[in-house]
Amino acid sequence: MSDHADNCPFCKPDGILFENELAYAKPDKFPVNPGHLLIIPRRHIADFFLTTEAEKNALLSLLDKAKHHLDGQYAPAGYNVGINVGEVAGQTIMHVHLHLIPRYRGDMDNPRGGVRGVIPSRQAY
Repeated sequence: MSDHADNCPFCKPDGILFENELAYAKPDKFPVNPGHLLIIPRRHIADFFLTTEAEKNALLSLLDKAKHHLDGQYAPAGYNVGINVGEVAGQTIMHVHLHLIPRYRGDMDNPRGGVRGVIPSRQAY
């Protein structure tokens, strides 16, 4: 394990809701909306595009499980799924993590554009 992994909050998981051999899901410590979850590979790796096929499958399997859990727990009207890859894309923890963000009617005035909102001037089209 590298020094980065030694200091990585995702390499010492806590609050696990769901898991499999290669990944786990937990609540986001700074949720955008109620139910916001993170899906994280167990292996310390920063770039989603460098995960193995098996890791991608494990992440997507937990993404489905987490979505079904949130459907029953919170009944959101929609979801955003996002992965920040690199500092310029907003990644602050250099360990891959997928955001599953439940969306609720009225949680923002105009949700049009969804994830395009990461660049606000490009959200509306």
